[in-house]
Amino acid sequence: MLLPLLGLNQASAAERLKPFELAYTTSGDMAQVVTQVEKRLTDHGFKIVGSYAPYTNAAFPEGETVSAEVIGVTNPALLAAAAETRFGGYAAVQRVTVTQVTSKGATQIQVAYTNPTYMANAYRLKNNLTDVAVDLGKALGTQQAYGSRKGLTASDLRDYHYKFLMPYFDDPHHLAKYDSHEQAVSAVKAGLAAHNGGTSEVYEVAIPGKQQTVFGVALSGPAGNKCSGDQYIMSRIDFKAPKSTGHLPYDILVSGDRVYALAVKFRIAINFPDLSMMGSNSFMSIMCAPGAIEKALKEAARGTAAATSTQHS
Repeated sequence: MLLPLLGLNQASAAERLKPFELAYTTSGDMAQVVTQVEKRLTDHGFKIVGSYAPYTNAAFPEGETVSAEVIGVTNPALLAAAAETRFGGYAAVQRVTVTQVTSKGATQIQVAYTNPTYMANAYRLKNNLTDVAVDLGKALGTQQAYGSRKGLTASDLRDYHYKFLMPYFDDPHHLAKYDSHEQAVSAVKAGLAAHNGGTSEVYEVAIPGKQQTVFGVALSGPAGNKCSGDQYIMSRIDFKAPKSTGHLPYDILVSGDRVYALAVKFRIAINFPDLSMMGSNSFMSIMCAPGAIEKALKEAARGTAAATSTQHS
C-alpha cells in the first residue's frame, strides 16, 4: 500500500532522486583518504558506528581493479527518524564509501555516500532526511547524484518494486523469532561473531526508545555459498562509474522479538534501479545471489546452539 508523502510538498514529491551522491574524486593513498573522510564526518557531528573493506584489489568488469572501504555513520536526526516507524531502523545508518578504481593504468579514488532522502522514501520514513543530506554535503561535498539515469520520485520510491511479482519494502525476509528482543539481539550478535554463513558484524545500532536494533552484515561468500559474497555480487553488477559501493553492507533488523532482513531482490533493486533483467552485468548474472544471501542471513540470525534453543519457528 502506498504511504502518504508526509511532510513533502508537491515540488519535492516530483523531484527525481538517485541512490548515491558522489562527494568528490581524488588520488593518493587510500588509507589517508579514509582517515580524512572519517575526520570530516566526526567534525560535522556524525558518529562512526563501524567500517569494513568488502574487497581489496578485486577484478571488476572492463578490466578494472577495485578496492573499497565502507563507513557506517549515524547522528541524532537519523536515530529520531528511525524511531518513528516500525522498520525505520534500516535508515538509521547511512553508508559513506571510499572506492579506489584502477582502469587502463589510471587510478581514481571516489568518495561517496548514500542519499538520505532517497533512502528515507524507499524505507517509508515520516521524515525525508533532507537535513541529514545537507549535513553530509557540508561534511564531504555534493559533486554528482548517481546510481540511476533518470532517478525516481518520492512517490515511486515509497511504492517501489522492480517488476511484477517482485517484492516491496514491506515483504521482508523473516529470519527468526525469539522469546524477547534481548534474546533476539544476543542471538544475532552471537551468530555474527561465529561468522555463521560467512557473515560478520560491521556495526550494531540500537534505536533509542524502541525495541529495534539494526546490524550491518558483511558477507564473505564461503565455499558452498559463494553467491552470497559481497565481492561476488558487486564484481558482476557494479560496472558503471562512479561505483555504487554504498549498496553494502546488508542489514539485519531486530524489531521486537523478531529478526528481519529486507527482501534481497528489493534490496538490490532499490540500489541498482537501472539494472537490466537479462544480459551481461544483469540480475541474471547474479541469479543465485538472492537465495544465497537470505540463507547466510538466516544462519546468522539463528545464533549459537544455545540461542537456537529459545528460537521459535
